[in-house]
Amino acid sequence: MTTSEATTRLRPGGRSARVQAAVHQAVRDLTALHGREVLTIPQIAARAGVTPSTIYRRWGDLVELLADVSIERLRDEAEPPDTGSVRGDLLAWGEQFLEEMSSELGRQVLKDVLTASGYGDGSAPCQCLQITAGQITLLVGRARSRGQATPSVDCVLDTLVAPIIYRLLMGAGTPTAPQVEQWVDACMAQAHAAEAVPSHGAPAFEAVAH
Repeated sequence: MTTSEATTRLRPGGRSARVQAAVHQAVRDLTALHGREVLTIPQIAARAGVTPSTIYRRWGDLVELLADVSIERLRDEAEPPDTGSVRGDLLAWGEQFLEEMSSELGRQVLKDVLTASGYGDGSAPCQCLQITAGQITLLVGRARSRGQATPSVDCVLDTLVAPIIYRLLMGAGTPTAPQVEQWVDACMAQAHAAEAVPSHGAPAFEAVAH
C-alpha cells in the first residue's frame, strides 16, 4: 500500500458544489427519516431540488452516491491530536480511528466505500485512503519538525491502519486498545530501526534527520 497510489478527487466548486451539498443533505435527511433501505434516486432528487438525471449524470447510481456521502463523512478538517511525542500522537490517533471506524456509522461507511465501483476522478476506496493518509501525513510532518524518530506514512498505513480495517471487514473481532498500542509500538520500532541504518544503507523507511 503506497500513498502515491491514492488518486485525489478535487472538491467541486460553484454550482457543482451546491448540487453536491444539496444532494448529500437530502441523503442524510431521508436516511434519518425513513432509513437507507427505502432510498431512491427520484426521492433524493425531489428532496434536493434537482432532477434525477442530474444525480445519474454525476454519480451513476445510488450505490455510488451513498459512497460519495460516506467519503465526505470521513473528511476531518481537525488536525490529529498533539501529545508532544510521536508515540503519543500515534496512539491517540489510532484509538480515535478505531473508535470511529468500529462504530455503526463507521462500519456503514466501510461497506459503502467497498461496494462502490468508483466515481469521479478515482475509486471510493482510493478516496478513503487519501483522507486517512492525509491525517497521518500531518501527524508525521509535525513529529519530524520536532526532530523525533518518525515512521513513514506508508509504515503507519501498513502497520496500524491495515490491521484495524482488516479485522473490522473480515469479522476477526473489533481490535482492542492493547492491540492498537502493540501496532503503534511496531511502527515506532521500524522508525528507530530506520534511524539506525548507516547513511550508505538502504533503509526500508525514511529516517529523521537530526
